[in-house]
Amino acid sequence: MGRPTTERRITLERIESYLPERSVRIEELGERLGLRRADLGVFRKFYGLDTLRFDPELPLLDLLRPAARGALDALPEGGRVDYLAYAHVTQAVAPADVDIAQEVGKDLGLTDTEAFGLSHQACVSSLGAIEVLGELLRAEGAEGAYALMVTGEQAYSPMVQLVPNTSIMADAAASCLITLDGEGDVVRSFATRTLGEYAQWLELTADQNTQFGEQYGNRIAEVIHQAVAEAGLTLDDVDLVIPHNVNKLAWRQTIKVLEVAPEKVFLDNVPRFSHTFASDVFVNYTTLRDSGRLVDGAHYLLVSVGLGATFGAMVITHRAGGEE
Repeated sequence: MGRPTTERRITLERIESYLPERSVRIEELGERLGLRRADLGVFRKFYGLDTLRFDPELPLLDLLRPAARGALDALPEGGRVDYLAYAHVTQAVAPADVDIAQEVGKDLGLTDTEAFGLSHQACVSSLGAIEVLGELLRAEGAEGAYALMVTGEQAYSPMVQLVPNTSIMADAAASCLITLDGEGDVVRSFATRTLGEYAQWLELTADQNTQFGEQYGNRIAEVIHQAVAEAGLTLDDVDLVIPHNVNKLAWRQTIKVLEVAPEKVFLDNVPRFSHTFASDVFVNYTTLRDSGRLVDGAHYLLVSVGLGATFGAMVITHRAGGEE
């Protein structure tokens, strides 16, 4: 069921993303990832990958800072950020004695903000963090308080960068400034489902991998329909699906299951940026917004899937009045 109408709504006051300038073609990563020419051909021809942003020399904080500061630009004078969540996919993004959430808070001058990390929903962690931050604001945030979701990480090793037979990971970051009953995009629903039998992703048998692939489109479709229903809408009411950039093949299968027109799912960034961990949907959102393709009052569906395996979908209603 949807949320009670009397409950204060989570609003996304500003969404920003950042991509490093360094761009490489997937063939340039063949030796690093141990991919043969034929393997790269599969990624290009069937999965739709072409170029991606990858800068191993860029410090992590330098990757995270631009989008986070851009989101904070929407904070009104005197506004207070009570919570900061750093949503990441890879469990170890820094040495064990370095708390990236705390470091981001310090870097942004948010010294009194409670900062913490979230990662257990993998690539869905950024969407999940929005829900967590909204619940914290409802439960114990000061009146008019804000929260900041920060996401972004780097493909720092071949093991992290290559998802076999699925995708090649790339660098990007994104951030959302969140409050309750603000002027930004309204979060109408958030639905997730986790299939725990696939938790040990790197140790799955060939049969388990096949089984997961066969279920993939149906599981995404189920979560999408759940999120849309909880938002009090139908899929026809949704203007556009804004997905993660895992690959075009997986989304073609999902489009078939959903029985929607292919142009209803935004896939233009798959060949441009590839899969950017938990930042995809926000990179795609800002691409659409900055090109004037988001309509005031229209409903959009943010969708992602995380290894492990978690499926997540969030319905938002865009409000252009929150943009500057």
